[in-house]
Amino acid sequence: MDTPDIKTMVRTRYGSIAAADTTSCCAPAASCCAPTTRTDAADKARAMGYSDAELTAIPDGANLGLGCGNPQAIAAMRPGETVIDLGSGAGFDCFLAARAVGPTGHVIGVDMTHEMLAKARANAARIGAANVEFRLGELEHLPVADNTADVILSNCVINLVPDKEQVFREAYRALKSGGRLAISDVVNIAPLSPDLSGDADLICGCVVGAAPAAQIEVWLAAAGFLQIKVVVKPESRDLIATWAPGRGVEDCVVSASIEARKP
Repeated sequence: MDTPDIKTMVRTRYGSIAAADTTSCCAPAASCCAPTTRTDAADKARAMGYSDAELTAIPDGANLGLGCGNPQAIAAMRPGETVIDLGSGAGFDCFLAARAVGPTGHVIGVDMTHEMLAKARANAARIGAANVEFRLGELEHLPVADNTADVILSNCVINLVPDKEQVFREAYRALKSGGRLAISDVVNIAPLSPDLSGDADLICGCVVGAAPAAQIEVWLAAAGFLQIKVVVKPESRDLIATWAPGRGVEDCVVSASIEARKP
């Protein structure tokens, strides 16, 4: 598929999830990679590594169950830092980051979906999150100045972007010297069968667009990052199997934590 077609499909799918005001599928109904109730969303977040304390600290509706890990666990955020969340959705990780950096810190969520931005901004207003803002933008062209962030987070979004190398170049530009990446995403561990690779819906389902860990390391190094670490998480296969039940996607993609630092 052409890049504009992929972006339109992803924007439409996630816009419909946000507009429905409920957790939903980011793949077709027959191959759901997100739960259908808020209880299921909480259970899925726990499986990704979020604690009950984190889940109770966010506004209702911020957790849509759409991630594949917990970037907070590797971000080591400190009070006063500036954080950017790539593909911030309804604001789940942004609100947790806002607690970590405190009132002297600042969190910027970037998303290309108007409906997600509206939902995130409503959530922020509901809890009076003064140190969080949400901006419309694509990850290949971040709406932030050079040397803005101490930390860049992302949770299962970069795989949806056709030009991932450009995303990492933009992340490098937006980070301050010494700034760090803390990303959870899916990586490809085996070739997709033709029925999976040819399934356009599985692009939105965080399967078709996954890149191998070794390729991600190459892209990060080319962007200028150091201390690159991509840790594959085989235990995520049980969670990923629920995204497209019975189709074996868990044999082809798994979650990984991705870390790197700008010198």
